[in-house]
Amino acid sequence: MSTEKIKSLDALGELAQQAKQAGRKVIHCHGTFDLMHTGHIKHLQHARSLGDMLVVTVTSDAFVRKGPGRPVFTELLRAENLAALACVDYLAISDAETASTAIEHIQPHLYVKGSDYADASQDPSGNIAREVAAVRQHGGDVYFTDEITFSSTKLLNDHFDVLPQDTRLFLESFKKSCPLEDFLAHVQALAKMKVLVIGDAIIDEYHYVHTLGQTGKGTSLAVRYQSEERFAGGAIAVANHIAGFAANVTLLTALGQHDDSLEYVSSKLKANVQLEHRFFKTAPTLIKRRFVDQELQRLFEIYFGGEEQEDEALEQSFCDWIALHAGAFDAVIVPDFGNGLISRKMAHSISQHAAFLAINTQINSGNRGYHIITRYPKADFLCLNEPEARLATHDRQSPLEEVAADLRAQLDARAMAITRGAKGALIVDHDRAVPIPALSSHVVDRIGAGDAFLSLAGLCMASGASSEMAVLAGSIAAALDVQIVCNREPIDPVLFAKYATTLLK
Repeated sequence: MSTEKIKSLDALGELAQQAKQAGRKVIHCHGTFDLMHTGHIKHLQHARSLGDMLVVTVTSDAFVRKGPGRPVFTELLRAENLAALACVDYLAISDAETASTAIEHIQPHLYVKGSDYADASQDPSGNIAREVAAVRQHGGDVYFTDEITFSSTKLLNDHFDVLPQDTRLFLESFKKSCPLEDFLAHVQALAKMKVLVIGDAIIDEYHYVHTLGQTGKGTSLAVRYQSEERFAGGAIAVANHIAGFAANVTLLTALGQHDDSLEYVSSKLKANVQLEHRFFKTAPTLIKRRFVDQELQRLFEIYFGGEEQEDEALEQSFCDWIALHAGAFDAVIVPDFGNGLISRKMAHSISQHAAFLAINTQINSGNRGYHIITRYPKADFLCLNEPEARLATHDRQSPLEEVAADLRAQLDARAMAITRGAKGALIVDHDRAVPIPALSSHVVDRIGAGDAFLSLAGLCMASGASSEMAVLAGSIAAALDVQIVCNREPIDPVLFAKYATTLLK
């Protein structure tokens, strides 16, 4: 049976070494192969003609980050499709984002790619160059076939209902005014921007536990501790998201002076983020410790710190710095978490001095009812979720379009985005209200998704992008972020471009 060709990566490596010892020439191809088409078949047949044994590795489902609904076919189905081809001798599923791990196992004589990968300078990820280096490190070489090429993504978009109907209709309309090339060019131009991020530094902790059930003598939940992980969250995460797209980023925040947070935060910031910090007089840097089960469901959380007593000297120091420097930035992005850092006086100073201001005021269990966006007298771009918007207007019943229009008018904003989770987002710009469908099809963890949305949407709005483009960029960032545990890593610009390509190709 053809499925007998499917091996583990270790077993595939052993078979390759045995073939090499027997004097056979080993050829290696790698890819996603989400939709098998004529281009794939001709490419693999050509590769097989170059040697004595063709081995193929397939990217596993967990590492296919090409957009919503992808992969269409599971890793096993994709492997079985390849195994059915006579030209393929053996194959394995690779749990890695690139082929480098598979190359290390197989160490082929020839690593074969299609002609569209021949110019490594056109690969923004740098993966092709790394794969070529890995092959040559073990004495192999690289060959590029010149067969007919097709795009699986375009074929799927054109002929398969991979995306929900409302998403397809929105994207078809969007592409008429902003095709893929224009969208990506605008995103690349963000690199020229100088950005200031102001907000609470938060250290997120996940304590992973295994739930045991109710205790024997009470109603408490018993859990068994497994492990823990620490993440740089809050405004730190926002600064890192933005730093992947803009070359010059400054983070203005406050930290505890009696803990190790300065060293930790400095180590977690990307190289192009300048930290401009002050120290709290008594409070430590806010730590949010969450206890999560094996399904990443949050069971309980504890706040450590985050409530500094009124400090007029600290407040004045921030206001003086903002008055002196904020106007020099192309964009000021404020993720205001309502943990006490940004006072009303600071909010007014930010509104007064920012050349372009994008704000999100988040509600949480510690500030519900006290922390609303109208504490800022003016902003250019507002970004809230639906409960935050309704709380700010004290309006539970009116259509969301009216709520957004009311807030936009109050703060004299150019546009307002309201995020709605699985329902997508709503952008209100002047007299228009445009719904943007949700793009995420695979959710691992929603923590930080709103911050990712604000980062890209706010940055694009400041650059002069249309409201629809800004919110689409924010939605792509959020869709990528929900696939990441907490703030484990910032949005990758290469994955962002791949996701956009899947949607707009």
